[in-house]
Amino acid sequence: MKYVVLIYGNPESRTAWEGMSDDQRAAGLAYYQQLNDDLDASGERIVSERLAFPELAKQITGGMTTDGPFAETKEFLAGFYLLDCESEARALEIARRIPEASFGKVEVRPVLGLL
Repeated sequence: MKYVVLIYGNPESRTAWEGMSDDQRAAGLAYYQQLNDDLDASGERIVSERLAFPELAKQITGGMTTDGPFAETKEFLAGFYLLDCESEARALEIARRIPEASFGKVEVRPVLGLL
């Protein structure tokens, strides 16, 4: 079964990341690389990506394009994993390993496909 793991940031997580030293940021990125390597070795990671901050987003509503950020939005989608796991329990286990799960929000959702 495929699951998407959505990683949300917020102003506090963004401030924490920006306040880290270069060594702390490098350690955080190394942790993600290890997670990716583990999931690649198990064959569960299809793809994962970090997303740009909302200021670089464009939104199309009613055919009109507008720029971000959007003041009413406190949380923003910061990245995602697309996984192929044997169970929801396994997808949740992986999601708990994502650092943002301890101070932000990480959502696990089954992927249903179009048909």
